[in-house]
Amino acid sequence: MIKSTLLYREDGLPLCTSVDDDNMNPQLSEQKKRVKMLVSRMTPQSATEATIESNNYEINYIKNGVVIYFVIVEKNYPRNLAFSYLNDIQQEFQHSYINDVTKPNIRPYAFVKFDNFLTKTKNIYSDKKVQDNLDQLNQELVGVKQVMSKNIEDLLYRGDSLDKMSDMSSNLRETSKKYRKSAQKINFDLLLSQYAPIAISALLGVFLFWYIFLR
Repeated sequence: MIKSTLLYREDGLPLCTSVDDDNMNPQLSEQKKRVKMLVSRMTPQSATEATIESNNYEINYIKNGVVIYFVIVEKNYPRNLAFSYLNDIQQEFQHSYINDVTKPNIRPYAFVKFDNFLTKTKNIYSDKKVQDNLDQLNQELVGVKQVMSKNIEDLLYRGDSLDKMSDMSSNLRETSKKYRKSAQKINFDLLLSQYAPIAISALLGVFLFWYIFLR
C-alpha cells in the first residue's frame, strides 16, 4: 500500500506532501525524516530513479528537472506500480506547476493544493482490482524495470552515496548490454548450426540437378 508521497525541490525545499496521520504511525514519520536526509545528500550525479529499502518500507523516487518525487510504500507493494504512480504524479505536477517551481521566494509547501491530485491518484493505486489490472498492464507493456535498489542503512549510516548508486546503475546497464550481445550471438550460432546443413543440402541438390539435367 502507498503510505506517503513527498515532493522536494533539489535544493531541499519541500513543495508538497500527502496528508498522512503520522501520530497513528510513528514509523512512517521516521521514514519521512529519512527522505529529508536523502534529499540533503543528493548531487547532480545521483541516480535519477532508485528504490531504497528501509525496514518494513521502500522509498522509491524519481528526479525530473529540479523536482524529486518520493513515494513511501509497504515492502510488499509492487515496485513497478510504485514507479507508475510516481510517473503519473510527475506528469501532472509538471503540467500544472513546473513554471512556478523555480520562482524566487517560494515558501515551503507552496503547492499544498496538489494534495487533491495525490489523494485521488493514491486511491486509484490502492484499489485492489485496479491495482491488479495496472500491475498486469505494466508487466505486459514495460516488463521488469531495472531500478537500482539499496538499503537505507548503507546510504545514511555506512557512508555509501547516492552518486555510487548512479555508478552502479550505469555498470548494471553496461553489463546488461554485454549479456544481450552475447545472447544474440549464441542465438545466431544456434540458428546457424540448425539450418546450415539444410541450406548446404539444398544447394548441393540444386547443383546436382543442374549438373545432371541442365548442363
